Amino acid sequence: MSEARSRGGRYVALMSLGALGVVYGDIGTSPLYAFREAFHAGDLAVVDSSVLGVVSTMVWSLVVVVTVKYLMVVMRADNAGEGGILALTALVSPTSRFGTATRGSALVLLGLFGTALLYGDGIITPAISVLSAVEGVEVVAPSLEHLVVPIAVVILVGLFAVQHRGTAVIGRVFGPVMVVWFTTLATLGVVNLLDEPSVLRAFDPSRAVGFFVDQPRSAFFALGAVFLVVTGAEALYADMGHFGKRPIRLGWFTLVFPALVANYLGQGALLMSDPAAIDNPFYRLAPDWLVTPMIVLATAATVIASQALITGAFSLTMQAVQLGFLPRLRIDHTSPREIGQVYIGTVNYALMVACVALVVSFGSSSNLAAAYGIAVTTTMVITTLLLYRVIRNRWEWAWLPAVALVSAFLIVDVAFFSANVVKIPAGGWVPLVIATGVFTVMVVWRNGRAKLGVQLREHEPLEVERFIGSIATHPQVRVPGAAVYLARDVGTAPAALLRNLRANEVIHETVVLVEVRSADEPRVPPAARATVHDLGEGFHQVRLTYGFMEQPNVPAALTAIVTHGFGFDPDDAMYFIGRETVIPQGRRFRRIPAVIYGILHRNATGSSAYFQLPPDRVFEVGMQIAI
Repeated sequence: MSEARSRGGRYVALMSLGALGVVYGDIGTSPLYAFREAFHAGDLAVVDSSVLGVVSTMVWSLVVVVTVKYLMVVMRADNAGEGGILALTALVSPTSRFGTATRGSALVLLGLFGTALLYGDGIITPAISVLSAVEGVEVVAPSLEHLVVPIAVVILVGLFAVQHRGTAVIGRVFGPVMVVWFTTLATLGVVNLLDEPSVLRAFDPSRAVGFFVDQPRSAFFALGAVFLVVTGAEALYADMGHFGKRPIRLGWFTLVFPALVANYLGQGALLMSDPAAIDNPFYRLAPDWLVTPMIVLATAATVIASQALITGAFSLTMQAVQLGFLPRLRIDHTSPREIGQVYIGTVNYALMVACVALVVSFGSSSNLAAAYGIAVTTTMVITTLLLYRVIRNRWEWAWLPAVALVSAFLIVDVAFFSANVVKIPAGGWVPLVIATGVFTVMVVWRNGRAKLGVQLREHEPLEVERFIGSIATHPQVRVPGAAVYLARDVGTAPAALLRNLRANEVIHETVVLVEVRSADEPRVPPAARATVHDLGEGFHQVRLTYGFMEQPNVPAALTAIVTHGFGFDPDDAMYFIGRETVIPQGRRFRRIPAVIYGILHRNATGSSAYFQLPPDRVFEVGMQIAI
């Protein structure tokens, strides 16, 4: 028992180390720029009252938003271990049999928009994090300022180039670096606050309240930058499936939270004794001989910071594909042990191009700070609204405590959101435009799939029982072997089957009609994967169910069924799939969604690759569908 517990403890420790290298990179590098931007955004004078007010607001934001809201409450709203706003959306609004009826609700659309906003955040986070670290070069050698952008671009390209190696490998490499980073943050912070221990008064929340009472306008604008200290919280929730709750919480309470608080206190102490250090309070914490090593370490840490959002984007994309909100994409699983660790090349390189474009166009972290925040604050508000439905319906809380808790979170969320809205003209429009584009793709794809499903059912009006009955009454030529037909609904005869019969006038001895469904849970136990019905005349009906974090493998699933007495060999079967060509209908603007859907449909990963069918035994039967 003790040996097993020891192995379990070692595993949790290793996962916590990996979480430091993936989950906490974003929130862990905020000390690089958050303090400076708070004073610039609020146009604050560097005096003790303002310093204490900013530090107090930062510390209590970490407590309320990250510790209480996300780690203690939101992470309890997991979907069988998976987190993120899309998993939360699946919890609050289960899908119908055909995956279309209940997804039109306002909650689902809200969840989709929140998901789209995270893509905008995933593009800005790597750009601002890497830029802020490389800008330390200006502290050491101002003449090298012109090299900041090229160096940042090279670093970002290198980061995205190694993503295919997988989260587990990256986490093992990045984890130890982040241990050094957080230890350094804590050490520099403690050394400086010992020189000015009066900064500890910032632990009194009344300092934050007094700051807003005495300087309401400046404090409001500063709040938009103070929010930068908690920007990694939503990514933390999205990455939960990669490492689990316990390792993430362990890393926060034992290292991350104490280190961040110590560093913000240290920066506050430095400004109270030397107001001129506001130009770059983070690097001014270190003695001159340590600045260059700090630039190297900070650059490494910011590269790692980008990982949290990149990994979260992979997880969200996989969930969206499986739930039918995005076209099929190639998804590579990078860990045999942690099934949630995936790599999606299309998303990876799209993020890389967008990040590089932002770095080149904005040119500095201060400019990018104006674009940062609005996406995450909006997502946080949406998460809180969805959380209320989970608290009431899933956790079965009474309405009064549910409203009280959610209202407390909303007060904080809306305050941050309001402070970030003013950034929209200065750059906040960037993530909103990105999110609007992603949201449009999601809605168009979902609605297009629904319309295509309706059209296909109209083309397949023949119930499979009637079709089999006609085969019994009017026997057809039967050829040896088995044919597997992938169908949207095994209750009707697939168009591929009818067209194949009409063209070749033969039917295989064994015909297997397979319908693949996506559940609202991340994973489905193998024992519950398949339901099989013998329809007679050599026909079999199979329904396969996969979770939204699982990659369908039809041949493997059929092989598992065969071992329980299902009489055919999937290795010798021929696979028939339909391939629809979408013909847009309508006039002018009404035709645009159908055109977009047609483009997405044409470029989506084919059924053969997506369902992992053997390419040398696949037949595609084409048909044109007007929508």
